[in-house]
Amino acid sequence: MPKPTDIRLHQASRVLEISFDSGEVFRLPCELLRVYSPSAEVQGHGPGQRVLQVGKEWVNIKAIHPVGHYAVVLEFDDGHNTGIYSWTLLHELGSHQGDYWQRYLDELAAAGVERQPPA
Repeated sequence: MPKPTDIRLHQASRVLEISFDSGEVFRLPCELLRVYSPSAEVQGHGPGQRVLQVGKEWVNIKAIHPVGHYAVVLEFDDGHNTGIYSWTLLHELGSHQGDYWQRYLDELAAAGVERQPPA
């Protein structure tokens, strides 16, 4: 699995840019990272218990905390800070960002929730 060589937060654009030793560079929106947080609060405690996150269009990351040599905790400005984002998860989200984003939009639509574009 590729390992990150650089992680940069672009707060103005609400994007986390991650470079991997494979040469791949991903620009992940904070909203995407927040709605796919690996925390139990979002993912639930078992299969099928994932909780749809709504109203996260303007969420940003306040801080990035390393967890050993395998992950980071992202501290969001909405108070969420319990997800441990492994390098594997961040690479997965980056590699399949379009698929994850579409799934999120489909889940919002199925729930009858309109996503408000960021200002």
